[in-house]
Order: sequence, then structure tokens, then C-alpha cells
Amino acid sequence: KEGLNIVEIRKESHSAKDSGTRPVFNQLIIDIKSGKFTGIICWAPDRLSRNAGDLGRTVDLMDQGYLIDIRTHGQRFTNNPNEKFLLMILGSQAKLENDHKGENVKRGLRAKCEQGWRPGVSPVGYIHDKYLNKGQKKVFLDEEKAPVIKEMFEKVAYDGYSGRDIYIWLVKERDFKTKNNKRLALSRIYKILKDTYYYGEFEYPIGSGNWYQGKHDPIVTKELFLKSKANLQASPKRYPGTKEFDFTQLMFCGKCGSGICAEEKFKHQKNGNTHRYVYYHCSKGKDRFCKEKAIREEELIKQLIQMIDKIDIDEISAQDKIKKEVMRFRKFSYGVFGQ
Repeated sequence: KEGLNIVEIRKESHSAKDSGTRPVFNQLIIDIKSGKFTGIICWAPDRLSRNAGDLGRTVDLMDQGYLIDIRTHGQRFTNNPNEKFLLMILGSQAKLENDHKGENVKRGLRAKCEQGWRPGVSPVGYIHDKYLNKGQKKVFLDEEKAPVIKEMFEKVAYDGYSGRDIYIWLVKERDFKTKNNKRLALSRIYKILKDTYYYGEFEYPIGSGNWYQGKHDPIVTKELFLKSKANLQASPKRYPGTKEFDFTQLMFCGKCGSGICAEEKFKHQKNGNTHRYVYYHCSKGKDRFCKEKAIREEELIKQLIQMIDKIDIDEISAQDKIKKEVMRFRKFSYGVFGQ
């Protein structure tokens, strides 16, 4: 209509709330400074900026003579004091409206919390009322999943289950899946067992220290939750110091490809002698249900000795390691067992 030369059309869906965070807009400023463009067409001034930083950069381009013209639907801004002043007023008004919207949203969320309903998606074991308006949907127990969630807490509290034990139990005995037909990840299980929402209280936002009493029906009692939490956070028994085993970093499980871990056991005889045994087994890092059995260190080294005659040791990186361990075992065997 006005005979303008449209050099390029650029679109961006990134929010204009914060300054300097929009990659397309930042590149536009660079291109204007380089002389690629001399004007901008957009629907309204608030499409250019709703923050003081980007607004100031735009007006500075006008002051420096790089940006000659800005056109919107029904308005035009040039390097004129009155027009630049109007542009800044409209941009500031857009920022004010944006800030008010943020405050209104926070106020609405706070009011919802005070009414006893936690904002956001309901956790596993609960469902939202489908027929109420958005923001007014109440939360009800999921009759199918809620009993399983309660049983999870009971197994941790009374049977000493760990998070991994719960995972295996859900897969093998319950075939438990979410509403999206997916398995609960191990991290999700721990998150459930630590969520106070299940006994009727919730914090919002997380880490704010603002606690509310929910109107939803709790799945577990507070006493059960605290007992489960205490058992879940109990420190496992550990031997003092760090145990190092010779083959844990050298081998992998031949069945599932997981790493190898080891543990030592001591047998005390009546005559006062003590025997130490080291067992290597699959860590089950890649397959939690790997059924590969453990093997004693002595048996493992015997198999390695048998392999030496069949394998070109130069072709594997473990040459020195294997020789060292074979000699160590032989010295140990002759010194302790006399054989």
C-alpha cells in the first residue's frame, strides 16, 4: 500500500518480558547497526518490547540514526522527540500490564492454595475432576492407584524396602503404570515417598516455606509418612574406609553389559582362624533383573590363567593387570593355604 521494501520477515515466540533474552530480536538489533535494515514493521509497540532494556536499545538506535522508522498498525514512530516519547510510553505501559498480569497470576495461585488445592498436575494416586472449569477442578483419589501408593509407604515403613526394592515390586508383582502407561522411574518413586501431599499438607512454591492444609483426601497418615521417610533416609551400613577390589574396573557382565562390583566376606572358625573371601557379581546397572550369579575371586583368577594360553595378551589392554593379579594370587595361595 505504501510502497515499502520488505527485506526480510522474522518471527519469534520467545517472551519479551526479560531484556536480552530473545535471540531473534538481538540479531535484529545487530543487523540494524550493520545497516542491513533501516526500519521495522510490527503489529504493536508491545511486540518489540515489554521491558526497559530492549526498549532503551530500540530508542538508542533511533538516536544514533541507524533506525529511521518504526511502523505499527495505525501508528508511526520516527526520530522525533514526541514520537520517541510516545513509543517509550507505550512500551512502559506494556511492561506495567505485564507486571500486573504476573501479580494477578500469583494472587490467583495463592488464593487456590489457601482454599486447600495445590496448583499444577495432581500426583500419582489422584485424579482431577474433568467437568469443572480450569482453576476450579477438585482432586479425588484414584481408586485403582491410591491403594498401591499406600502399600509403597507401608513396605518402606514396616518391611524396610528401599526405593529400588519398591521399583522391582511394582514391576514384578503389581505391573504398575501411570496414566500415560509408563513405568515409574526410580527417581519418581523417591519423589513420591518424600511428597507430603500424600498425608494432606503441601508447600507452594517449593522451598518458599509456605505450607497449606489440603482439602484432598490423604492416602497415608502423617505417622506412616514420617516412619517411611525415616527408614528411607537411614544410612546404610558401611565399612570404615574405602574398599578397593582389583577387577571391578576391568570387567563387565557378559550377560547384560553392566559394571562389576565386589564384596568381601569373613568366615571365623572355632580354632581362631579367619578366612577372607571376595565375591564378584553384576552391579545390575543396565538390567536390574540380571540373574548372573556371583563368582569367587579365586575361581575368577583360575579362569584368567586358563585364558592366557588362548589369548594374545598384547591385543588387550589388561596385560600388566592380569599378570600382576595372577602373581599376587599365587603368592597368597602358597603363603596362606600352602598350595
